[in-house]
Amino acid sequence: MPADRDAASAASAAPGPDDPDEPNGRGGPGAADGADSDELTVRDPVSAPDAQGRPRRVTRRFPLFTKDTARPEGGGRAASGDAPAPARQWPVLAVLGLAGLGLLITAFDQFRLGTLLIGVALLGGGAMRWLLPDVGMLAVRSRFTDIVTYGVLGTVIVLLALMAQPHPLLQIPFLKDTLHFTVTSE
Repeated sequence: MPADRDAASAASAAPGPDDPDEPNGRGGPGAADGADSDELTVRDPVSAPDAQGRPRRVTRRFPLFTKDTARPEGGGRAASGDAPAPARQWPVLAVLGLAGLGLLITAFDQFRLGTLLIGVALLGGGAMRWLLPDVGMLAVRSRFTDIVTYGVLGTVIVLLALMAQPHPLLQIPFLKDTLHFTVTSE
């Protein structure tokens, strides 16, 4: 039974994520009342005590080894907090709206125009991710990865829409030769 009491007292003494005196719940016992640096425990390799002796993050980078999941980058807002919910996420709504319009046009038998709109929507998402500082939920991964992903997918969809048969608007000569060598009727 003494081991259970020790574990319970250690759990009650440990700071939690809801402790208002602990920034990000990353302090040690005695950090809230400004105790000596002897009692201060800094658990992150990227955190250091501030002027009051409480641990704080000195960088936005995550530690080398994490024990939980990172906060998603797209959790922010693209507009101020007092704006209505749809207005706060206007970039992702613009991309989804244009892609949805492209799907609707494709459903009404305008394949080339619909797929062009879908590709342009993705290219626009990449451009917004590059140019705007806050894009809300349009930010899924790192900025570089999002830009490359949106850009490559958008470019491929636009090129395929332009090369679609019949009457392609874009003809790339070496693709016909490649197809001839890979698929033959003989």
